[in-house]
Amino acid sequence: MAIKRYTIDLDAELTPEQIKELEEAAKMPIVFDEDCPELTDEQLAQFRRISEINQEKRHRKIVSLRLSTRALNTARQLGKGYTAILSRILEDVLSNPEKLKKYL
Repeated sequence: MAIKRYTIDLDAELTPEQIKELEEAAKMPIVFDEDCPELTDEQLAQFRRISEINQEKRHRKIVSLRLSTRALNTARQLGKGYTAILSRILEDVLSNPEKLKKYL
């Protein structure tokens, strides 16, 4: 069986061909081998949903911050999501000692 690769538009409806392929794939048996052994219950218990991990990484705290009028206006000109952009800028500078020295 050949491997097929697709770029999927998540906003588009599945085509009848795609639905048929998914139905056929669901009927195929799972074959375990030395490269892909069946996982034990203990191994399966160690899995976590990626969404949970990503949620932990994305968790934000609400803080009050005093910004100059100029800085705030410039940030707002970035458009919707400017606070997320400011957060990424802060993370970048705070994690880079050379950049941080410039502001101390």
